[in-house]
Amino acid sequence: MRAGARSPARAEREALSAYPTSRIRPRVSDLAYPTSRIRPRVSDLAYPTSRLAVPDEATGWRDVLRAYALGHRAMMLRHPWLAQLPTPHFVLTPNRMAAAERQLAALDGHGTDIDTVMAAFRAVNAYVHGATQSEVALRQYMEDNGWAGGEETHRALAPQMTYLMETGRYPTYRRYALGAGRKDDTAWQFEAGLECVLDGIAARLGN
Repeated sequence: MRAGARSPARAEREALSAYPTSRIRPRVSDLAYPTSRIRPRVSDLAYPTSRLAVPDEATGWRDVLRAYALGHRAMMLRHPWLAQLPTPHFVLTPNRMAAAERQLAALDGHGTDIDTVMAAFRAVNAYVHGATQSEVALRQYMEDNGWAGGEETHRALAPQMTYLMETGRYPTYRRYALGAGRKDDTAWQFEAGLECVLDGIAARLGN
C-alpha cells in the first residue's frame, strides 16, 4: 500500500460514517407499533458489509445475482437493523461497490446497453432489500405482540381477516388465505419471488 493510502477497512468506515446513524432509529410516530431499536455505531455498520462478497464458484449472471440475493438476505436477518439503511446503491463503501461490480460485470456483455444492465442490477437489489425488510418488520411486529410463530399470528389476526373476507370483495385473496400451503415459509417465498425477478431479466437479456 502506498504511503498515505487508506486501508480498505478505513475506507469502509469513512464511507459509512457519511450516512448519519441517527437516521437508522425511527421515530415512534413513524411506526404502527412501539419500538426499542438500538442505534448501531459506525463500526457496527462496517462489519456485516464485509460479508457481501459473491462466492467465486458463482459464474453465470443468474448464479451471481442469486448468490448475492441469498447472502444479502441472510446478512439482513442476522443484523435486522440493516433493514433500516437505504438500499445498497445509496450507501457507497468499498465492499458494496465490489459486490455491485461483480453483479454488473456478470450482467454485462449480453447484448443490452449499460443502462439496462444497471436497471436489472437495481431491480434485484430493490427486491432483496424490500422483501427482506418486510420479513424483518413482520418478525419485529410479532415479537412486539408476543406472538411466538405463524400460528399465533394467524389466530391473532383472524377476526379482522374473517371480517374482510366475508365482504366478498377479495375472492382471490380468500383463495390464498384458505388454500396456501407456504404462508409461513419465508425462505420459499423469498426464493420464488427472486426467481420471478430473474426470469424477467432473462427474458430481457434473451437467455
